[in-house]
Amino acid sequence: MQSIERFSKVLRHIEQHLDEELSIATLSAVAALSPYHFQRQFSACYGIGVFQYIRLLRLQRASFQLAYRDSLSIGEVSADAGYQNAESFARTFRRLFGQAPTMFRREPDWQQWHDVMRQLQQTREQMMNDSANNQATYQVEIRDFPETQLAVLEHRGPPEQLGKSIQQFIAWRRANRLPPSRSATFNLIYDDPAVTAPEDYRFDLGAAVQQSLAANDQGIVNKTIPACRCAVVRHIGHDQGLAPIVRYLYQQWLPASDESPLDFPLFFQRLKFFPDVPEHQAVTEVFLPLR
Repeated sequence: MQSIERFSKVLRHIEQHLDEELSIATLSAVAALSPYHFQRQFSACYGIGVFQYIRLLRLQRASFQLAYRDSLSIGEVSADAGYQNAESFARTFRRLFGQAPTMFRREPDWQQWHDVMRQLQQTREQMMNDSANNQATYQVEIRDFPETQLAVLEHRGPPEQLGKSIQQFIAWRRANRLPPSRSATFNLIYDDPAVTAPEDYRFDLGAAVQQSLAANDQGIVNKTIPACRCAVVRHIGHDQGLAPIVRYLYQQWLPASDESPLDFPLFFQRLKFFPDVPEHQAVTEVFLPLR
């Protein structure tokens, strides 16, 4: 078994058992490696220690719970992150992110948060790239999509500030009684953040509605996904797994098909949400509109 495959198994095991005790003995057994050398081999592969990686995963979930799920108390969030009390959680959180959990809940410093979480993102991207190099393929389904009217908050600017827009959109949905259980959730994807200047980045947050909205002070606008045929791929897991699917559709599937893209952006439909479900159980469908 190649080292890439061994450590990919470890990363998947960590995500699927994040609330359990994750010991060196357990993780080295997953990798089929000696426990005496596992930590050094993991660090050499990803540039981050395995327990640091686990801590970042748990704190990422805690951060999303603080920012997006204000029904959860600080104590509940800290317990969910594996801390015995809220005080030790707060000390760790403040040391890493420069804000106490209560302050982060009110007004997160998303730039600082992304700076800290960059190692987590890079590790996952490396795993996804390794999978892509092994010629990963995806099951593509052609589906008729009905015309769908959306209430949209347009995020414009650095991707690192998307969290602030998400908070604003969640607050608007809550105030207008449009939870995801009643109103389907969509994202319109205009730009690739890897090749787009941060100030030019565009990303829409949308909720399905039955009728057009009146002008409002929250910046919510009306948009419509047209009725069309779409190439659809279902993704289960964290959002870092979405970019390889998009690349596959444009670079491999579309050129090999007899299809042409519609003059409308690619979009996502969010079916199961992190942190409401564990990240490895989040479900997103990727839609490429076709002529």
